[in-house]
Amino acid sequence: MLWGAVGAVGLVFLIALEITARRYGERGPITDQAREVIFAPKSGTVLYVSMALMMVVLTWRQRFIALGAAVGIDVVFWLVRWAVDAKMMIGNGALWVTLACAVIAVTRRTGRDRVLLLKGVGLALLLVAGRKTGYTWLLITSKTRPTVLDQYVATADHALGDPSWVVGRIVEATGSVGAHVLDWVYVQLAVAAVIVALYQLRNVAVERRFPGHHLVRTFLVIGLLGPGIYMIFPVVGPIFVYGADGGHWAVADLWPGTPPPVGTPHPMPFDGITPRNCMPSLHTAWATAIFIHSLKGPWALRFLGAFWLIATLGATLGFGYHYGADIIAGVVFTLTIETALRALDRGWDRPGIRMVVYGTVVFAALLVSYRYLSVEMAERPWVFGPLLVLAMTSVVYGYVRTTNLWDRKAASVHLPEPRREPRPELVESSAAGMVAADRAGRS
Repeated sequence: MLWGAVGAVGLVFLIALEITARRYGERGPITDQAREVIFAPKSGTVLYVSMALMMVVLTWRQRFIALGAAVGIDVVFWLVRWAVDAKMMIGNGALWVTLACAVIAVTRRTGRDRVLLLKGVGLALLLVAGRKTGYTWLLITSKTRPTVLDQYVATADHALGDPSWVVGRIVEATGSVGAHVLDWVYVQLAVAAVIVALYQLRNVAVERRFPGHHLVRTFLVIGLLGPGIYMIFPVVGPIFVYGADGGHWAVADLWPGTPPPVGTPHPMPFDGITPRNCMPSLHTAWATAIFIHSLKGPWALRFLGAFWLIATLGATLGFGYHYGADIIAGVVFTLTIETALRALDRGWDRPGIRMVVYGTVVFAALLVSYRYLSVEMAERPWVFGPLLVLAMTSVVYGYVRTTNLWDRKAASVHLPEPRREPRPELVESSAAGMVAADRAGRS
């Protein structure tokens, strides 16, 4: 019943997005995904990544068959597109295999095997649908929010030392090599996420069940809730409002050479194309989630998580996509969601509820302060700068303390009882008693 209710709500949500996108003359997530069964996908990487997540429920033999079938189908599509001079892209084969597994689960599997395979297919399709839903959300933010609040965030960012301008100059100084590395990390965020997720789900085929909590859950919830905040706090980023990418909509061409002067901020109109997708920084949120979930893996996985987080922060700031205030909000946003999902998995208790409430309050306080206290923050950076960092640090500390408490409790539940060794004096007395009884019996 729970899965049915979730599926029904998700379907209604997708239909609503489809209708909304149609109103603005664009294809919605349902139509866009249905087209990719035949036409060239927007991202073949996402489709193959989704199929890889689905294959965690299969045996190794089944995985090789599925991968071979996907590659074979893509080769056929490639040849046909080459012959008719159509757009070239891979990924259709991965989608066909995923859908075929859904058909096999319904028609050829029963019991737990059917449920497990359907969960794997559902996980893959959720990831694909999340990507399509994200495109539609970004379209909606650009069409329904004609004004942006960048001036408020840029003013508040003076309290943090204008980190986007500082990192932007550093990235420029590294030349094309540094920019290309950061750009690849920024674009291929899903690669690191899948590596960590596959490690977490590596035993699904053997244990015949999914773990209670894993990275994909956090990824999907971040992607679902984040665009809602975009609608409340529309921001496009310094490269657009204070850089050349904004065209005639920009206030001035200042990024990254000159930080904007402190003035009286106000909402400003912006184009109907650029997504209002800055507050909070979801790239930072997703990279933080990758880092958190990589901490329980081997050293190579921990290194990957730390590298991706640092490089993502460098890209989001260094390319002018985000302000420092967005980064702080993104970290708080992720830790609050991660705590809520872990509490939902293990059962709600007082520490979990307290941490989720605290993270929510801090996140709301950050948005309110950016909107209504930005001038005061810029005028007193020695006060508000440390306060912003302290607010984020307090959420990090609360998350670590809460999860460590949960881990200790879980370890104590599974800890075996200590073996009781016999005391020497008891052994001697019991042996003497046995000898005396034996003598009495003989007499």
